[in-house]
Amino acid sequence: MTERELTLADYMAMLRRRWMLIVVLALVGGPLAYGVSRLLPDRYKSQTLVLVERPSVPEKIVASLDNEDLSQRLSSMQQQILSRSRLEPIINQFGLYSGEVSKVPMEDLVGQLQKAIEVTPITPMAATQSQLPGFYVNVTMGNARTAQQVCTAVTSMFIEENLRLRQQHSEDTTQFLVTQLAEAKANLDEQDAKLAAFKSHYLGALPEQEQMNLNLLSNMTSQLDAATQALARAQQDKSFAESMLTQQIATWQATQTGHSPETLEQQLAALQTQLATLQSRYTDDYPDVIKIKNDISALKRQLATSDPHKPNADASKTKNTLEPSQIAQLRAQVHNLDQVIAEKAREQEQIKQQIKLYQERVQSSPAVEQQFKELTRGYQTALDSYNELQKKRDESAMSAELERKQQGEQFRVLDPANLPDKPSFPNRLLFAAGGLGGGLALGLGIAFLLEMKDSSLKTERDVEFALRLPVLAMIPEIQATPAESVTRKEEPVLAGVGAGSGQSERA
Repeated sequence: MTERELTLADYMAMLRRRWMLIVVLALVGGPLAYGVSRLLPDRYKSQTLVLVERPSVPEKIVASLDNEDLSQRLSSMQQQILSRSRLEPIINQFGLYSGEVSKVPMEDLVGQLQKAIEVTPITPMAATQSQLPGFYVNVTMGNARTAQQVCTAVTSMFIEENLRLRQQHSEDTTQFLVTQLAEAKANLDEQDAKLAAFKSHYLGALPEQEQMNLNLLSNMTSQLDAATQALARAQQDKSFAESMLTQQIATWQATQTGHSPETLEQQLAALQTQLATLQSRYTDDYPDVIKIKNDISALKRQLATSDPHKPNADASKTKNTLEPSQIAQLRAQVHNLDQVIAEKAREQEQIKQQIKLYQERVQSSPAVEQQFKELTRGYQTALDSYNELQKKRDESAMSAELERKQQGEQFRVLDPANLPDKPSFPNRLLFAAGGLGGGLALGLGIAFLLEMKDSSLKTERDVEFALRLPVLAMIPEIQATPAESVTRKEEPVLAGVGAGSGQSERA
């Protein structure tokens, strides 16, 4: 059978041949395992259900700073709570393992207590829920009351540790943001000082003042043209006034020295020339035009009354040396025009300097704009960083205050640690069922091994496989009667006796 493929019929034949062994081992295994369970010490399990409560204030109003996954946080807390520094006080407080304290190192006792504590997260019911809704704390001890007390203590440690970690995280985050905000404020002040110094140095040449500079440059150009024209007119007026003054002085000196009518005629011709010049530039209502006309009329009257053949009787007489009012007015006019010319010249020079200044500002505007953009970009970056850090600092402070008032995410005990009324280990029914199953499996295994070691031929397929020949006919089994069975059992004995007698005779 070990050399050919077994079929279901072969397995059923094995069971029929070995059923007694299988049944005996199965019946023996159950009671044996139950008896072993009676010898094991009882263990009691106390369980606590802890739920995770969401913050009382919506996260849209006050965002939580602790976004760590609950399973990761629970694992980290479990490592901290199940450390020796946290479990050794519990062992001393409740007198755990009192019979082993003097014999076993504390590390081994802590290890036993760690194995007795089990933290199991609750699987979320909704597939879209990312956070765990809570977890179980199970403590298994040899005494029911001790298991309940230790379970309560461990659960309290989880709640306190969660609250402490969240508060510490919020305070550390707030302190970090305060430090970063101070650095950002110093950087912002530095950028602000640089920008203020730049604006003060390039006042009037800033990018936003470029259009104003162009407008002012255009206005200054117009003012320069107006000042130039005014200066030219003043210079022309001065030239004319000086010529008029020269003529008036010559006329006056001629009258003082007694000139002949020919000289008066020459003065009349000069005055008429000046009148023609003034009329080409001004209207007849212009004061100078009117004055020249009056002078011409007076000179004509003087020529009409004078006798060219009569000698001047007063030629040798000393004339009054005071100049006429017309000459004084002309001198004052020339003086005023000198002041006007000087003032217009200064104004023209000032306008030229301003035009040069505005031209330099306009020409330097691209370079100034580039530097201004760099400073503005740095200042804006510092300002955005400062505003962002200030916003985060305020949010962190609110979150820390929320945690201090215990209105953030918390662990809440839904089911306190129960007092078990029966041991959770050993489960004697489970042990009995396990012993029954183990005996059945052992019986099947032994029966299979015995069948594999049995080399007898039991079926037609065994014969065909062993002889490599087909079976032509089969002799049915002949059941012997009880008498024949006894005879068949005695024949070998008799044959053995007869064979012994023959050997004796031959000897």
